[in-house]
Amino acid sequence: MEKTTLKKADLTVTRIGLGTNSVGGHNLFENLNEDDGREYVREGIKQGVTFIDTADVYGLGRSEEIIGEALKDFNRDELIIATKGAQNFTDLDNFRTDNRPEYLRYALEQSLERLQLDYVDLYYLHFYDNETPFADSIGELVRMKEEGKIRSIGISNVTLEQLKEANVNGDIDVIQAPYNMLDRSVEEDILPYAIENNISFIPYGPLAFGLLGGNFTKDTQLDENDWRQTVNLFQEDQYALNIDKVEKLKAFTENKGVPLAHLALAWLLHQEGIAAVIPGGKRKERIISNIQAGEVKLSESELEEIATILK
Repeated sequence: MEKTTLKKADLTVTRIGLGTNSVGGHNLFENLNEDDGREYVREGIKQGVTFIDTADVYGLGRSEEIIGEALKDFNRDELIIATKGAQNFTDLDNFRTDNRPEYLRYALEQSLERLQLDYVDLYYLHFYDNETPFADSIGELVRMKEEGKIRSIGISNVTLEQLKEANVNGDIDVIQAPYNMLDRSVEEDILPYAIENNISFIPYGPLAFGLLGGNFTKDTQLDENDWRQTVNLFQEDQYALNIDKVEKLKAFTENKGVPLAHLALAWLLHQEGIAAVIPGGKRKERIISNIQAGEVKLSESELEEIATILK
């Protein structure tokens, strides 16, 4: 499997990683089978995936626990484990974003315990609380890096100005943000800044939260409690436009002979500045399919045709 090095972080990862919000993420998905999630992680590692991405908020810690259980039979030194903190769920009646240094340290210690690890390779500030100065929150991550608890520092879900402030001392190694064929807003500012400053970019939502899986139609209705109800891609007017693009992309994939999901992942891997993708899955069959996307190559003429569809 193709690998790359996250530049400033100096971490070598497979370009297809494991997204795990549906591994124990009972607060995000209904009717999850934890055994399936555990096997999904194990199968990914068996298939050669070395990059595993999770967060403490997935299942309020349960995702990390399942991953920790799954890692026991593998060589930890061959794996790159990323997790995220900043969502304070110690008090479920007062769930909030929390960037205070003391909370971030507590959150990391809890993550390490759940993952059964002494350190994580990449630790993200998951969300900004709009209160704590980045000098304090990122400064604490730097201290924990110096202590050997984390190897590199990431940040996600920030604006360009917030990213610049967080990176004022050059401490940010990796950024994670939404990016896919249907949401290319990061191309305007965040992605160019990341490229210019040698910050590795990891897209999340590479399949547009299911839209690029190819199973949605104009008549598809999300369940009332589905978290995607709040995502712009699924808002009524935007949704209709996106489905039109999806149908044109399907026609393209039929001619090329690849599934739409594979095309979506391959397209991201062909974009400048994109280090790796971390598609999710609920069962081991999904990671086997995702890995196949890494074998899809796109010519310049094909990329131009796709660009015309996405315009």
